[in-house]
Amino acid sequence: MPLKHVLEIMDAVDSPGASGADVREVFARHSWDGVRTETVEGPGGSTDFVKVIVPGSEGKASGGDAPTLGIVGRLGGLGARPEAVGYVSDGDGAVAALSAALKLADMRLRGDVLAGDVIVGTHVCPDAPTKPHHPVPFMDSPVDMATMNEKEIDPGMDAVLSIDTTKGNRLVNHRGIAISPPVKEGWILQLTNDLLDIYQSVTGHPPVVLPLTMQDITPYGNGVHHVNSILQPSTATAAPVVGVAITAESVVPGSATGASHETDIALAVRYVIEVAKRLGQGKLTFYDEDEFERLIQLYGSMKGLQGA
Repeated sequence: MPLKHVLEIMDAVDSPGASGADVREVFARHSWDGVRTETVEGPGGSTDFVKVIVPGSEGKASGGDAPTLGIVGRLGGLGARPEAVGYVSDGDGAVAALSAALKLADMRLRGDVLAGDVIVGTHVCPDAPTKPHHPVPFMDSPVDMATMNEKEIDPGMDAVLSIDTTKGNRLVNHRGIAISPPVKEGWILQLTNDLLDIYQSVTGHPPVVLPLTMQDITPYGNGVHHVNSILQPSTATAAPVVGVAITAESVVPGSATGASHETDIALAVRYVIEVAKRLGQGKLTFYDEDEFERLIQLYGSMKGLQGA
């Protein structure tokens, strides 16, 4: 179970000095060195991007052809210092992604090897700025969205799960996780039974789906409303992207401290790991390829929505 991995990662990043080096130390204690970090300066400060690669038995890293899952931990920052003291709710996406990577690394070291590679990307920033947003303020980021997409999205990802705290809205009044429909090249597609079945198995209750608008899948900075950054990876890749939203029953600001629930983060971790298992085995349909091609034939490309 990944709860202990969540607690370990949270303890490492719940600090004013949290950095990519702290994350590397956690993985090193687990005898895993497949972690790369890079410090990037932006207009709002600096952040450490972290990438973890967990090779599969039949993945591309070992010369195989099993599909690669990308797991992106989407956030503005782990903290809003000095405005707020401590870890903020917005950090849950990063913690979930890093916890999934740590759990997958442990599984591989113990002999439970997935078929496909898994690439995890996120960033670590303990002092991100905030910005106005309705109904509650958003966490901002030290770097722009284009930089985050560049550093967190890998060309080798065949499908992407984007994990993001999604509590600052009135759209999903449910504590736990919700999943979005797949988004590919500007098209919002139907959720597949495979993704819904895994949700039911992991949570033990009927699926909760995050509603999307066309605005949500367009790039940040274009002057229109976005539910949050959960689908921003879809603007930077041709791979299908599904959002895994960590949600609440009430409206909770991303800059709120004391608002994270370790068990909800662990729920997101279990979901993405189960998807990773089945995708690599070729036992999961991430999106309906035939219907996507039919939509292109009927109505043309929607790639324009991926641009500015």
